[in-house]
Amino acid sequence: MSFISVQNVWQQYDDQVVLEGLNLSVAEGEFCTLVGASGCGKSTFLRLLLGQEVPSKGKILLDGKALASEPDASRGVVFQRYSVFPHLSVLDNVALGLELPRSALLGRLFGNAKREAREQAAVLLNKVGLGHSLDKYPTQLSGGMQQRLAIAQALIMKPRVLLLDEPFGALDPGIRKDMHALLLDLWRETQLTVFMVTHDLSEGFNLGTRLLVFDKVRIDPHAPGAYGARITYDIPLNSDRRAARAALDSLQQA
Repeated sequence: MSFISVQNVWQQYDDQVVLEGLNLSVAEGEFCTLVGASGCGKSTFLRLLLGQEVPSKGKILLDGKALASEPDASRGVVFQRYSVFPHLSVLDNVALGLELPRSALLGRLFGNAKREAREQAAVLLNKVGLGHSLDKYPTQLSGGMQQRLAIAQALIMKPRVLLLDEPFGALDPGIRKDMHALLLDLWRETQLTVFMVTHDLSEGFNLGTRLLVFDKVRIDPHAPGAYGARITYDIPLNSDRRAARAALDSLQQA
């Protein structure tokens, strides 16, 4: 059974069809990069996977079960715009992800529970290269450091699926290359299944184990909203990386 199954999914807003007839089967641990022209539904597809939206038609299954009706801890997300809390320190930005679910009323933990949450957050921040910036605030960080912080926020809940919506689009090329290396390192160390939207075709080819191309195959000039995008190409990539990941998964399951 596939880990994520997309079955004849359509998404429509009033008379505007954005996605039509999507069918996709994704194994756990795959790294799928999504490319295509602007406005062809890539980000809409991420929102469907996140649970922010419900398909107009069809269904999406995660481990054989319907997606939760709203985002939950099984899916982490990182956007192009840094989704961090400017009034919290780097450490508190990440620890908050552990505190909120365990203290819904107050939003904060105390005593040993708080110390444990902060220790876990510090370990993860060190892993993403922010161990020296725990007491800083987001405005004191560079763009690349803020995006490292956003990734740590997403990973602290140990999601099974990581959704990335052009996370490196605003970064300089050098910083972007460093972020690519970080993302691949994190992907290798975890059981994450990754979906990443990018407008950079070379980024899509270099990072992913699978490239999904979104495009409209039907266009009616008299009814521009009548048809949506489909996955027109599904290209396997980086066979050595996929084989290494599969071998690692087999060892961990043994």
